[in-house]
Amino acid sequence: MPLHPLAADYIQRRSKAGMDPTESLSPEVARAQSRAFIQGLPAGPDCAAVNDRFIPGPGGEIPIRVYTPAGTGPFPVCLFFHGGGWVVGDLDAGDASCRMMANEVGCMVVSVNYRHAPEHKFPAAPEDGLAAAQWVVANATALNVDAGRLALMGVSAGANVVAAVTLMARDREGPPLTCQVLIVPVTDCNLDTPSYLRLAEGHVLTRRGMAWCWQHYLRTPDDAENPLASPLRATSLEGLPPAFITTSEFDPLRDEGEAYAARLRDAGVAVTHRFNAGMLHGFHGPEALAATFSYLRAQLFA
Repeated sequence: MPLHPLAADYIQRRSKAGMDPTESLSPEVARAQSRAFIQGLPAGPDCAAVNDRFIPGPGGEIPIRVYTPAGTGPFPVCLFFHGGGWVVGDLDAGDASCRMMANEVGCMVVSVNYRHAPEHKFPAAPEDGLAAAQWVVANATALNVDAGRLALMGVSAGANVVAAVTLMARDREGPPLTCQVLIVPVTDCNLDTPSYLRLAEGHVLTRRGMAWCWQHYLRTPDDAENPLASPLRATSLEGLPPAFITTSEFDPLRDEGEAYAARLRDAGVAVTHRFNAGMLHGFHGPEALAATFSYLRAQLFA
């Protein structure tokens, strides 16, 4: 189908904001541009409480933002990992979505500002992700959450971090995870899939833009073979938690997201795949958001 009107409007808003291609910028300028654009977007709803804090991590303190829903708890909890190609993004990048998630799902949301490349290259991001999940479980009582109902959710590179953390949690005996939510995920360092070649330019995320991200993220080309960077290359995906995966029609990452969903199913993992017709990598629309929250409610309140 043609580009959805909401997606076309999103492209126009980015153009009016004077957004330059990420691949033409330094990491510092790309971050500043992203922050400026996010500040111009509508704010999210109020929550019962929103608190910023720091938790210990393998490379120093990790900034997190905790969103508490109305109610008495203990609440199920979802860790959220923002997108931005492992280089761009911060706690504000997912703030509106996290606020909506806390209210509409009824879970506590912990947004994790993992270390970013190129200052902190692979595997810093998934190491921080695993540390955050372990911290939540270890501090469940103080947080007023139920450690037995723990979900992970990520967008794009954040979804890549989630996929890596699920592999690490499986292979390192914990923590146990209720489900994983992968929104337009990066699953493989392969820029030659049909969707990459067909959608190389003109739909916000570009093939050259993703090459820029991978170049900043990986220490050496050999890291591309590591399943914590390219989860699609994992020898086995057996024993991973149930997954909700979204892919978008006009997204260069579409093929690798669909391939990961297929591999998970083949490994016996329960997979719900939502295809967002007419949508972009960076914009999914309110219906996709509602479907994501519905899945989380079903998993966390089963």
